[in-house]
Amino acid sequence: MGKLISKGWHKRDARVVMLGLDLAGKSTILYQLKGSPAMETCPTVGFNVESLRTPCGMAFTLWDVGGQPSLRASWHHYLEDTNALVFVLDSADTARLPEALAVLEEALGHPGLARVPVLLLANKQEMPGAMAPTELGQQLCRGRLKEHPWVLRGCSALTGQGLQEALGVLGELLRGAGQGSLAPEQ
Repeated sequence: MGKLISKGWHKRDARVVMLGLDLAGKSTILYQLKGSPAMETCPTVGFNVESLRTPCGMAFTLWDVGGQPSLRASWHHYLEDTNALVFVLDSADTARLPEALAVLEEALGHPGLARVPVLLLANKQEMPGAMAPTELGQQLCRGRLKEHPWVLRGCSALTGQGLQEALGVLGELLRGAGQGSLAPEQ
């Protein structure tokens, strides 16, 4: 083992993939987590990737993958060897919620995500009429999500509210401390 360490071998960072519909706020969340100021973004074509750390110091690589319908067919390429899935829901866009839930269900059917923990982020909580995480949670308690440890948290990519807490939850999920059901909103 000492030879492996001396030759530069080290454990790779955890691999986290962030999915969701286009305009859900995935890239804005990524920029907030990196400490960049909030900025206007446009739908991601392809992906963004950044190295981050949880509050407990766990390193991970976050893949923010574009959510337009034309890009979803390529999602399966990003899901191999994934340690956790972050799925972003636009809690202010109730008209697209059924589509978002169907897309989540489809993604969870990928063999690379078997038993992988899921962090669901109910984004845009600052918007008038946004669904509360508890409301969203009632709609999530069915389908393939039941086969995964999962946690739902409310957040605002625009203001950063709830993102550090979500990062802490992600660290717990990556360490295997995730719950098999909805964890209460903090």
